[in-house]
Amino acid sequence: MNDTENIENNSYAIDYKKVFSKIWERRKLFYISLPLALIISSLLIIGVPRYYTSIVKLAPETETPSGANSLSSMASSIFGTDLNITSDAIQPILYPDLMGSKDFLVSMFPIKISNVNNTIKDITYYTYLKKMQKTAWWSKMFSGITKIFSKKKLPSKFDGTGKVDPFRMTKDQNDIALLIQKNIECNVDKKTNVITIEVTDQDPLICATIADSVRNKLQSFITNYRTRKARNDLEYYKKLTEKAKADYEKARMLYGSYADANTEIILESFKSKQEDLENDMQLKFNNYSAVMNQFQLARAKVQERTPAFTILQCATVPIKPTGPKRMIFVLFMVFLTFFSISIYILKDILK
Repeated sequence: MNDTENIENNSYAIDYKKVFSKIWERRKLFYISLPLALIISSLLIIGVPRYYTSIVKLAPETETPSGANSLSSMASSIFGTDLNITSDAIQPILYPDLMGSKDFLVSMFPIKISNVNNTIKDITYYTYLKKMQKTAWWSKMFSGITKIFSKKKLPSKFDGTGKVDPFRMTKDQNDIALLIQKNIECNVDKKTNVITIEVTDQDPLICATIADSVRNKLQSFITNYRTRKARNDLEYYKKLTEKAKADYEKARMLYGSYADANTEIILESFKSKQEDLENDMQLKFNNYSAVMNQFQLARAKVQERTPAFTILQCATVPIKPTGPKRMIFVLFMVFLTFFSISIYILKDILK
């Protein structure tokens, strides 16, 4: 039994001396291929523009109806995810879909940006993405070939500041919107509801500027959504208050002028008229006071409905580029070349 196992083990044993000698015999292949792999991979990776990433983290306030906290806490502990029962139609888990909408992407077009070297100053994000993005040399080559065979079109004068219809966008506008969607990534932790916004760009200052702008726009959208009904009520009570105040002032002036004109008159008819005017003024005042109270309550409701966002990590200008990892890429390509040639040389042994 032991002899059989030894024979099987010997049949699968690797003769390292034979492997090394086989590789050494064909070493000239490595002398040629490895420097070529080093040069070609270096040329390829140098042509890829560097990019930077800025990260923003914030925790939004969610509205939970009274009595639902204990139920949601129990469900969250059982299922391992946040199951808060909220009256909001747009919950934090939907924020990535919101930021991927055309309306949100189009709102990023007119943002003014400047780069870290001050060679670009106060231009729109749309113009920057359309005209000032660096591309690899092979992309420029293919783009030039494509332009030769494509139909000529009139240059667009749109710079991102005009009105854009998300329902009917031009090809250039749609391409820039897709590029912005690619550059902005939003993730929501299902357990903690912490929102992580990552923005990638070729310039560190622009990257941080856009990350902060995305945060501001997201907060503004959620605030407008949460306070929409309260703001409508506030506007309604504001109009009622203005009308009630005007009616009261009119009644007060009418009563005052009538009382001044009939001070010495003792006729009951005049006194009765004066009392009617005074009662009408008092009713108008009571109405004005009641509407003013409703107006103050509506104003407080807007403040109550305004969500609070806790910024856990603010946007900062990155110091080091996120990628590409040029040294790692070159070493990987050289190793891959070495491994491939070794497999080619040892194919007879490995059979």
